[in-house]
Amino acid sequence: MLFSSISFLYYFLPCVLILYFCTPKKFKNIILLISSLLFYFYGEPIYVFVMIGAIVSAYIHGILIDTYPKHKKIFLISAIIISLGMLILFKYSDFIVSNINSLFHSHIALLNLALPIGISFYTFQILSYVIDVYYKKVPVQKSFIKLATYVALFPQLIAGPIVRYSDIEKNLTARSHSFEKFAARY
Repeated sequence: MLFSSISFLYYFLPCVLILYFCTPKKFKNIILLISSLLFYFYGEPIYVFVMIGAIVSAYIHGILIDTYPKHKKIFLISAIIISLGMLILFKYSDFIVSNINSLFHSHIALLNLALPIGISFYTFQILSYVIDVYYKKVPVQKSFIKLATYVALFPQLIAGPIVRYSDIEKNLTARSHSFEKFAARY
């Protein structure tokens, strides 16, 4: 769904805004997360599970890094391998296979995987979070909903920029919002 499309401007966005502003404060992140996953699902139904898997991996690795400081380097390396592995699989697998075929005159079939929308953005956001937890620049996020909202937030998922977790951490818990602020800003 494009930000300039009729379905986004006249259906999706108004529904999300109405739900968001009518929902009690403690459920606002859930509304943002569900809306973001629906937005992503609309464009790439099957790849929403890749994103959820990446978020689960980041959540688990963050907690492991925080809980087991003696082994935190292993968990950081694991998080980096999983995150970059998924990115390489979807973005560069056919390029790698083509070069192997060219170099070794082999006939390995290309995977022809579609590129999940926003995979580079959310991969690097996940990596910034895990690395910041490793270096204790930010506390581990113990709420899966808050971490998932940070990663999947639809307004920046496909258009960027890559937002560091440290820049948005406080807004996941304590943010002020009102129709007046929304109207004044936009």
